[in-house]
Amino acid sequence: MQRLRLKADGRIVELRDGQEFPLAPGVALAIPAMPGLASAMPGLASAMPAEALTAGPCEAAALPAVRDLRRRARLTQTEFASRLGVPVETIRNWEQGKRAPRGPARALLAVIAHSPDTVFAALASEPTPA
Repeated sequence: MQRLRLKADGRIVELRDGQEFPLAPGVALAIPAMPGLASAMPGLASAMPAEALTAGPCEAAALPAVRDLRRRARLTQTEFASRLGVPVETIRNWEQGKRAPRGPARALLAVIAHSPDTVFAALASEPTPA
């Protein structure tokens, strides 16, 4: 019997001997026959492409992991969240792979990867009134 687990980032892994093994793209899943499943979900087999099984939530390979950025800056999750102006839960979700940074947050993290001191100094300074 094949044991599978759906990860928070959408990947499906096989459980063997207490360890997780990613499913190879194109591997057919051995799903036991369930009465009514085919009629309830007619496009189940073709609904999800094989790439979707292995792709993570963050498609940007050039963007370093949030945890690595935070550790390089030698900050705790709380300190990092405070400097970025986001809730600490957001940092936790990014680091655990439950969510991926998008839009402005993703751009800010890319800049932090190149010049963290400059970014943190700019974020710490008070804006001057015009």
